[in-house]
Amino acid sequence: MPITLFIVRHAKAEDRAVFMSDHDRQLTSDGIMAAARIGRYLHEKAIVPDVLISSTAPRAKDTAKVIAEQIGFDPATIQLNNLLFDGGPKAYLAAINALPDDLESAMIVGHNPDVSYLAEFLTHQSIGSMSKGAVVAVTFDDVNWAEVSGRTGSVAFQIAPRQLSQD
Repeated sequence: MPITLFIVRHAKAEDRAVFMSDHDRQLTSDGIMAAARIGRYLHEKAIVPDVLISSTAPRAKDTAKVIAEQIGFDPATIQLNNLLFDGGPKAYLAAINALPDDLESAMIVGHNPDVSYLAEFLTHQSIGSMSKGAVVAVTFDDVNWAEVSGRTGSVAFQIAPRQLSQD
């Protein structure tokens, strides 16, 4: 059974202020709108992952919540993983490898450069630096989640908010 992973970079967040920790940065209104556009795009493609995992940082959690609301995924069931904030690409891979075999799809929302590196590592395709709010869909054939690793997937699509209409 093919499986699909949707890798999402959080949408635009406020700039870091002297008094604020990087972890606590919030989405801007533009970021909220961009996440909603991406969510609508996914909804139009009838994409609803079996599980949605997010970094604990507010900008990632809120991106995940906005997308979840747009696609009809219950935001209360979003799984938060504190290692996705600063655990590096290995933390993302560990979260993916721990997924149960009965899931056909998963979405993971996190931070650059880790998400861009992860997409390129899994597919061995040039992704570049994912823009804020962008999604890369990666499909895997003949592997289960525990076997997902370098060069095991291929890019099904890549989309950024700026590529979508703003109406």
